[in-house]
Amino acid sequence: MKARTGDTFEFLVQGSAPQPYVVSFRRRDAKNISAYCTCPAGESGMACKHRIRILRGLIEGVVSKNTVDVTTVAGWLAGSDIDTALRVIDELEKEAESIKKALTAAKKALAQCLLD
Repeated sequence: MKARTGDTFEFLVQGSAPQPYVVSFRRRDAKNISAYCTCPAGESGMACKHRIRILRGLIEGVVSKNTVDVTTVAGWLAGSDIDTALRVIDELEKEAESIKKALTAAKKALAQCLLD
């Protein structure tokens, strides 16, 4: 496993499979980061929690000995295209949670109306 070469880092991350996944990051420039993971979601082109956790500075599941490099990779996030996309997702998740709570309350109100 290659730990670091210039603006490239690789980590081993233990997921649900017996073998750890390889999660790699490459900073092309200040705004563009490439991130790959060998987990099923990553292999199918979906965003996976392994990449997102490292980008957010979390070492949960990282089993390679270069956990200190997570801080460097997380430092790349600010101002990047990924940062922008994650902010939109975070906002939408908050909105979805709010809508879910409002829907639950509305259903309870309907249930009460049905019993009156």
